[in-house]
Amino acid sequence: MRIISYNVNGLRAAIKKGFVDWLATDPADIICLQETKATMADINVSEIEALGYHTYWFSAQKKGYSGVAVFTKEVPLNVVYGNAFEQSDFEGRCIRLDFNSFTLVNAYFPSGTSGDERQTYKYQWLEEMLDYLNVLKATQPNLVLTGDYNICHRAIDIHDPKGNKNSSGFLLEERSWMDKFFENGFVDTFRHLYPEQTGAYSWWSQRFPSVRLNNKGWRIDYISVTEGLRDKVASAAIFPDVKHSDHCPIYLKLKDVN
Repeated sequence: MRIISYNVNGLRAAIKKGFVDWLATDPADIICLQETKATMADINVSEIEALGYHTYWFSAQKKGYSGVAVFTKEVPLNVVYGNAFEQSDFEGRCIRLDFNSFTLVNAYFPSGTSGDERQTYKYQWLEEMLDYLNVLKATQPNLVLTGDYNICHRAIDIHDPKGNKNSSGFLLEERSWMDKFFENGFVDTFRHLYPEQTGAYSWWSQRFPSVRLNNKGWRIDYISVTEGLRDKVASAAIFPDVKHSDHCPIYLKLKDVN
């Protein structure tokens, strides 16, 4: 089973930059999108369905904001929209799909970069999400959590750790939550295979055009799995040369699952 997670920073904009052509290259069996900024009605879904994908959308109530979607060639057994936390669901931040041997949760974690109010909500959301995952694990032990986590876990995951020590996304409290998350039975699949690889980033600021060219990035997108799937991790990758967004796709291949 091949899985991609990709913050497209507006699906309509990504489509104008060749997203559907890229999708036609068959990059994965399941494509998890964050920050779609669109509803199903805003997109020519027939183009995507023609490539063999079934599409599932959970959009924000606010137009042009947030939102997640999953395009999958494998029909899920069950789909759950949202995580039952009111503000998170209002912002379209989480969708769950159950398959035969695992459950997929695709999430768009809040950013705190716009100010203290959103940073406070980010901390609230993180704790709610961990509670949600812990409850879900009791009945669905084989979990895959894809998404834009909006956090760099370690210094190796950011180009300038000293300069960003006070930046949202690399704050000690956020990184401590990541510690707790991984200690709570989740595996960072990329770091599982490449524990010391440097320069592996999935997001680059758009403020300066040279930032991506010079690979001054952050690794804030993850595909994590529960311990029961650790030995199923066959390969993981980051695709910085795919450029429909300020993020790039990340990839996981699981063996012996469906």
